[in-house]
Amino acid sequence: MTSRRFGSFAALALVAAAGLGLAGCANEPTRTQPGATAADTLQRLGAPTGRYPLTGGGERLQYSRMPAGFEVTDIDVDAAGKVVSVTQVLSEARFGADIKVNQWRQNDVMAFYGRPYEISRVSSFDGAVWTWRYKAVNERRMLYIYIDPTGVVRRYHTGDDLELDRIRD
Repeated sequence: MTSRRFGSFAALALVAAAGLGLAGCANEPTRTQPGATAADTLQRLGAPTGRYPLTGGGERLQYSRMPAGFEVTDIDVDAAGKVVSVTQVLSEARFGADIKVNQWRQNDVMAFYGRPYEISRVSSFDGAVWTWRYKAVNERRMLYIYIDPTGVVRRYHTGDDLELDRIRD
């Protein structure tokens, strides 16, 4: 009788886990397909963490998992309300092409990456250092963007996320 009850509970747990897994997929921003409507996207994913106007009348719907997560997904919608692109922007492969040193301003950084994990200062730079957490091949990493006092991006670099090591010590 005990094994039968355990079997029933195990079966229920498996069904519940499968349902949660499927529900989680439905709420995953990267699964949004180009051509979907903005209204359907908002209904499925809920309110974005950021909304930014795009050139040409479109809008960026941004879904960030900061501060605890490692992903920021930008969903660009055209003026007609159709999704034209879905991009997980916290990717080392993209940083060199995406970040416009000496061109981007603070607002451009927000519209692309959203709110940072942390804003700090260092003695070697006159300005703020905005930081995002991300993963590269399952390694925890950090993106640092240096913004001068006038709001212009002056440089960026990546590094290991040492927070877990600090917590362990």
